[in-house]
Amino acid sequence: MMKKMSIPTSKASLVLFLCQIISALDVPLDSKLLEELSQPPTITQQSPKDYIVDPRENIVIQCEAKGKPPPSFSWTRNGTHFDIDKDAQVTMKPNSGTLVVNIMNGGKAEAYEGVYQCTARNERGAAISNNIVIRPSRSPLWTKEKLEPNHVREGDSLVLHCRPPVGLPPPIIFWMDNAFQRLPQSERVSQGLNGDLYFSNVQPEDTREDYICYARFNHTQTIQQKQPISVKVFSMDSLNDTIAANLSDTDIYGAKPVTERQPVLLTPTGSTSTKVELRGNVLLLECIAAGLPTPVIRWIKEGGELPANRTFFENFKKTLKIIDVSEADSGNYKCIARNTLGSVHHVISVTVKAAPYWITAPRNLVLSPGEDGTLICRANGNPKPSISWLANGVPIAIAPEDPSRKVDGDTIIFSQVQERSSAVYQCNASNEYGYLLANAFVNVLAEPPRILTPANKLYQVIADSPALLDCAYFGSPKPEIEWFKGVKGSILRGNEYVFHDNGTLEIPVAQKNSAGTYTCVARNELGKIQNEVQLEIKDPTMIIKQPEYKVIQRYGQVSFECIIKHDSTLLPTVTWLKDNDELPDDERFLVGKDNLTIMNVTDKDDGTYTCIVNTTLDSVSASAVLTVVAAPPTPAIIYARPNPPFDLELTGQLERSIDLSWIPGDENNSPIINFVIEYEDALHEPGVWHYQTEVPGTQTTAQLKLSPYVNYSFRVIAVNRIGRSQPSEPSEQYLTKSASPDENPANVQGIGSEPDNLVITWEPLKGFQSNGPGLQYKVSWRQKDVDDEWTSVIVANVSKYIVSGTPTFVPYEVKVQALNDLGYAPEPSEVIGHSGEDLPMVAPGNVQVHVINSTLAKVHWDPVPLKTVRGHLQGYKVYYWKVQSLSRRSRRHIEKKILTFRGNKTFGMLPGLEPYSSYKLNVRVVNGKGEGPASPDKVFNTPEGVPSSPSFLKITNPTLDSLTLEWGSPTHPNGVLTSYTLKFQPINNTHELGPLVEIKIPANESSLILKNLNYSTRYKFYFNAQTSVGSGSQITEEAVTIMDEAGILRPAVGAGKGYSEILFATSPVMHTVRPTFYKVQPLYPRIRNVTTAAAETYANISWEYEGPDHANFYVEYGVAGSKEDWKKEIVNGSRSFFVLKGLTPGTAYKVRVGAEGLSGFRSSEDVFETGPAMASRQVDIATQGWFIGLMCAVALLILILLIVCFIRRNKGGKYPVKEKEDAHADPEIQPMKEDDGTFGEYSDAEDHKPLKKGSRTPSDRTVKKEDSDDSLVDYGEGVNGQFNEDGSFIGQYSGKKEKEPAEGNESSEAPSPVNAMNSFV
Repeated sequence: MMKKMSIPTSKASLVLFLCQIISALDVPLDSKLLEELSQPPTITQQSPKDYIVDPRENIVIQCEAKGKPPPSFSWTRNGTHFDIDKDAQVTMKPNSGTLVVNIMNGGKAEAYEGVYQCTARNERGAAISNNIVIRPSRSPLWTKEKLEPNHVREGDSLVLHCRPPVGLPPPIIFWMDNAFQRLPQSERVSQGLNGDLYFSNVQPEDTREDYICYARFNHTQTIQQKQPISVKVFSMDSLNDTIAANLSDTDIYGAKPVTERQPVLLTPTGSTSTKVELRGNVLLLECIAAGLPTPVIRWIKEGGELPANRTFFENFKKTLKIIDVSEADSGNYKCIARNTLGSVHHVISVTVKAAPYWITAPRNLVLSPGEDGTLICRANGNPKPSISWLANGVPIAIAPEDPSRKVDGDTIIFSQVQERSSAVYQCNASNEYGYLLANAFVNVLAEPPRILTPANKLYQVIADSPALLDCAYFGSPKPEIEWFKGVKGSILRGNEYVFHDNGTLEIPVAQKNSAGTYTCVARNELGKIQNEVQLEIKDPTMIIKQPEYKVIQRYGQVSFECIIKHDSTLLPTVTWLKDNDELPDDERFLVGKDNLTIMNVTDKDDGTYTCIVNTTLDSVSASAVLTVVAAPPTPAIIYARPNPPFDLELTGQLERSIDLSWIPGDENNSPIINFVIEYEDALHEPGVWHYQTEVPGTQTTAQLKLSPYVNYSFRVIAVNRIGRSQPSEPSEQYLTKSASPDENPANVQGIGSEPDNLVITWEPLKGFQSNGPGLQYKVSWRQKDVDDEWTSVIVANVSKYIVSGTPTFVPYEVKVQALNDLGYAPEPSEVIGHSGEDLPMVAPGNVQVHVINSTLAKVHWDPVPLKTVRGHLQGYKVYYWKVQSLSRRSRRHIEKKILTFRGNKTFGMLPGLEPYSSYKLNVRVVNGKGEGPASPDKVFNTPEGVPSSPSFLKITNPTLDSLTLEWGSPTHPNGVLTSYTLKFQPINNTHELGPLVEIKIPANESSLILKNLNYSTRYKFYFNAQTSVGSGSQITEEAVTIMDEAGILRPAVGAGKGYSEILFATSPVMHTVRPTFYKVQPLYPRIRNVTTAAAETYANISWEYEGPDHANFYVEYGVAGSKEDWKKEIVNGSRSFFVLKGLTPGTAYKVRVGAEGLSGFRSSEDVFETGPAMASRQVDIATQGWFIGLMCAVALLILILLIVCFIRRNKGGKYPVKEKEDAHADPEIQPMKEDDGTFGEYSDAEDHKPLKKGSRTPSDRTVKKEDSDDSLVDYGEGVNGQFNEDGSFIGQYSGKKEKEPAEGNESSEAPSPVNAMNSFV
């Protein structure tokens, strides 16, 4: 065997093994290209390593290979060259390496036993097959032996030995009786793994003379039968004269009554035993015990648990089955047999070894001259396998030297390869339990670029849809791909295009101007080639007049419209559906060019009608509902169902037909449409009426077809538009004669329920179909594609028959024929069924994961051989789960996800992955029985993605010229954070945005202080995080610097609402890290960062100016692309923003900003386009001069009134306000004490007294809309008050009035006197 090959292996460590992996070229699967490229041989098909052949048939040893030029083949036999030409019985197939040994024409299979190996060779190398061991199967006869009858006392144990002949492969054993029926098995009686039949205790019903052991040799499709074994169970209570005559007196009187016995193990013997099993195989452990009562078997693993999902109990728990065993399953397994009298146990020490299995099998390399690459061959096993390399089938130590090749243990490193370096390398991994052999070629190609996409290929897409233009290519070295539009167009770049690695150009949103000729250019150092493709953009198909909801009276006419608009070069087809199904086949439905008309509407026409328009590129649809209502009835006519027919008469009686006549009843103003004839079978189903036929309403006779062996009665029902009449009275009875069945059972199926049976089912014939008494079925079956005779059995009138002892999942031909006392039905047709399925044997191999992006991966696997599926292949399941995040290194609860891919699919997409995370997956094959073993877990990592937004942004500590920012890192960093980006810009009182400032912040910072800001100014902040992939989503906040130093002091006692505080949204999370200080950079003489924010008819222009103070700016603008002169607007003052008004909606404009008196001192041009109207902006009247003057006058008037009131009060006189207070005596307007939270005497806010406790703004830094946003302190006296329209003072001196709840969205605008003004209304 191959594992005995003695090939030296390098033991040097591989230092650079994981440092760099050179990815080889991908060769497209283009048939024309593959025919032209040189390629070393590859073995595509070969016979199994252990090949057992049928000695009666020709031996076919497969060896197929591909390569360019086509390879030649040679063979070795038992290690020496096998000269095929010298053996007349051996031929090789043309253009193939497959050998055919002619056994059927005189050859002997035994003469060709041996070890064969195939070599496929061309000028680029040689590939070799596995060592194929040829052995003919053997199915020897049972040896003759004399079997004595077994006389056993009731309650004793018994073992019936099978001892089948030694065959190749070993036979399958089962016990049956003379009637070929499986012997029933139970906890008491069961078959062991060695084929023997074990009785834990015998019972009188075990007495029989036909215990027969059968051995089935599947390879030769033969069954050998042992001579029947006789068992006689006797007891003292049932001894008869015959038994007494055959036994001595001592035997009779020495017998004891049946007594209970504690368990004793029949197999295995002793208290301990050992077992060795190979990794991946099925471990079978068995314990069978004798005893009375029958012992119950229980299994445990010492020091551990039985593996979940892989452990099964068979043979009434006497057999422990563990599938897909691994080294972790080694250990001591204990079986315990127990009954009411005691227990016994046995310990089996299991050792799991492993034949070599792949960790990384070598893969083919296609390299360019001068490139580097590696072949890696990793295998594992128990014991550890040895790795050896061959080159073109020769041990690499004696192979021709190659300076570009270096062998380092399980790796071959190639450096600066040349075309002469092409070869086929073999890796052999072997230990005492087997070997693995893999071929992998190194193909060094120097090829100029080739474009595989047909020239001038036409692509047609609908406007606003993505367009994909193919440029499949190949070359060595790998060519670079460039795209051009037009004959002399420039190279395509930018975000409007997506360039795929396979050369495809994607236009995500194709517009009309995207149409034209596109040129793909592929170049490498050996040449250049180009190809042109055409792109046409078509108008979308639209339904411009859709069908509408209609209500129509019964028998009326209705029409639905469906008028469409489509591209003139596309041919549309219009299809109408009713309730998502085809229109009824009825001439009342008329389909026109753009409408559907329904004539003579009935209730059945009620439903939803859909118009579907299809072109070769798109499809649209529209639906409408039709409701049918009843027409008003005519009062003079009463419609009703007809009266039942009467006077039924039978004439013309024959064996298979009879004539029936009747007289119609009254039709009740609605003509009879038809007559329905029903029959009753009083012999088989008395009281049940069945449909026989129907005839037109003008006919009163019918000839009826009859079936044999039925006792018929008939009745007739009349039908008109209103409904059905009552049935007529039954006719006289008529009994037909018996006959053989006319038909066979329907729906015959053969489906196995267990791995070793075939369940044949059918639908039994109904009573009248039997055609006579004694209905039975002949069930026949034979294995398909095997020259077998039919096996048949006749069963009673049932619907199922079970065939036992079948091979697992093989096709059978099945047929079921009906028969009765008079004969058989016609010959039935055959159906194909399968015996029972079993769980798949192997896991998918070569599982590979290709990570597409941070959230999506593609998994590939090799399909399992269909022979190992052992059932109907339903698909593959991929189990995958996240192991940990690569950024946080924290494991989490593993939640496995499962994706099922139907059919023989060998790849699938894994969506919804989390970026920058480590995942594991495995693949399992699924058949009708369940899932097979899992492939080894495959680990893969997703790349980084963009982060989520920072968890919070908090702005605190406002001063005159600074703000403090604190933030939290993103909840989902999706990678390693590289930095943060902060952008901010001022907002003026008219909500216009100022110039934008951008700051980059290190990723390890969590706070920042901005200095040199403008006082009493609102700023808008945009904050996001970055990884190496890009920027994440941003979080925005607004905040305001304070107006002056007084703004941060508390108002004096009695100030009431005479103060305000700038508020902004914050996060409740606090940070104690010392913040980073950032100072706004100084200005330099220039105009830059001209930005526009356009609405429908105006645009806000802002810029940044760096230069001398008091510059006078102007804005110039015009229509983009127009040759008209620039329009000029002078900016009032030295502001850095301006609003352009009176613009045309949907128009592109150009704009630039300049400074007066400085020739040529202008900004660069900016282009913007007007669009939908922006949200309306409120005008802040607090900045208007007339309002400031009015407020000053009001404040002066209040001061004069206070002075007058104070003088009159000192004189004891009254003034209007005092009179009103005395008259109303309202407690809310009485002076209150300081303890009540209000003031008792007037205080001027200019004293700047500190705030008293309890008079601060709420701690959550929010202000309700109803609160005063300003204070009279800023405009005069710090007193809350109101005036009537006549100017009288009606306010209160002390205490804040209770605030009303805020409604709507609160605003965080800057302080404005408008709200103060509102308090006087």
